[in-house]
Amino acid sequence: MDSQSSSLADVLERVLDKGVVIVGDIAVNVVDIELLTLRLRLFIASAQTAREMGMDWWTNDPFFSPGARRADVLPAEARPVSELEELRARVLQLETALTAAGSEPAAEPVRRGEGS
Repeated sequence: MDSQSSSLADVLERVLDKGVVIVGDIAVNVVDIELLTLRLRLFIASAQTAREMGMDWWTNDPFFSPGARRADVLPAEARPVSELEELRARVLQLETALTAAGSEPAAEPVRRGEGS
């Protein structure tokens, strides 16, 4: 039993270190008419090996890495309050600069949840 577990551990270590690719296609045909085709590509490796091979898609996927979400592509409602406050302050600063230069801002901005 001990030799089996050590050989299994060796095989697992080698697979995760080098990686394994499993490729397969499944096709469902009825009277020479293709109804469904599934193309399967499975890559098994450690995260480190995958990164070395250039496969690190999970680092930018918000589902796997919540910090990967970029605030500049989120709608205003989803942005953190501090960022909204910063944007409001910058708009106010620009409006103040325009007023000081002699131009009036076009209109008072409508803020969500304030007035109607």
